[in-house]
Amino acid sequence: QVQLVESGGGLVRAGGSLRLSCSASGRMSSVDIMGWFRQAPGRQRELVATISDMRGASYADSVKGRFTISRDNGKKTVILLMNSLKPDDTGVYYCNLRQVVGTGVYWGQGTQVTVSS
Repeated sequence: QVQLVESGGGLVRAGGSLRLSCSASGRMSSVDIMGWFRQAPGRQRELVATISDMRGASYADSVKGRFTISRDNGKKTVILLMNSLKPDDTGVYYCNLRQVVGTGVYWGQGTQVTVSS
């Protein structure tokens, strides 16, 4: 079992930056894929970025060049640094872990990000 806790959301003006953090506890491996998803009101949850030791980092086209995902396996933490934020980035951001060995998929409770124009 894995628990994920996000922090760092908030309200920011367009063009600003935010740093989201996700702390994991429980049984996990450095090969597990960790990532961030977001969900805007009335829209489906969508992938923002993922990172793993085997595959490196990947990003949705909408955030490439603006967001950076990083990971500290020793601290069981994944960070999402968001720059040049746009109103379209508004939503609830969820931390996610997907086990490579096994079938476990885990979610955090979400943190709200609001970007004003």
